[in-house]
Amino acid sequence: MSLVKTAKLSQLCLRKHAILYTAIRNHWNKDFKPAPFPKTQEEREAAAAKYGLSLSEYEVYPDDGSGLGDYPKLPVISGDQRDPYYPWDSPELKRNFGEPIHADVDLMGEDRYDVTVRHRVPGWMQWTQFLGVMFGTFALYYYLQRCKMFIGQLPKQYPSDGSPSYTFEQKE
Repeated sequence: MSLVKTAKLSQLCLRKHAILYTAIRNHWNKDFKPAPFPKTQEEREAAAAKYGLSLSEYEVYPDDGSGLGDYPKLPVISGDQRDPYYPWDSPELKRNFGEPIHADVDLMGEDRYDVTVRHRVPGWMQWTQFLGVMFGTFALYYYLQRCKMFIGQLPKQYPSDGSPSYTFEQKE
């Protein structure tokens, strides 16, 4: 009986409070917060063990107030660069159970931008081409302003000096 009451109460709460809906339905972990930036060697060792990394692999983000604390600085590897034939625990995400995720994981999935790709045309050349086209178009527009294009028209030509050359009256 109490289970039914609890279910009704939770449905009532979920309809009216978006935060509860977010916390329960979208698995928001409000309890996760990285520990403070490790200052001593013992804190570094404890943080490396917490994230399942060896001490040689464990590198921390700089303490610049970003709020990442003791979270490890992992290498930037996009989802496209990971081996598709490896037996992943979660093959759709190419992740293993318990594997720490990158702080910018929302940028690195297979459905996102591949941050490790080398483009055929470097970025500076892309900007040069873009600005060349924009400034070239503007220069053509600016210098051709005096050469307006229009359809030439002369004044209407009438067969006589203004008197009507036709009438709708019948000849007698």
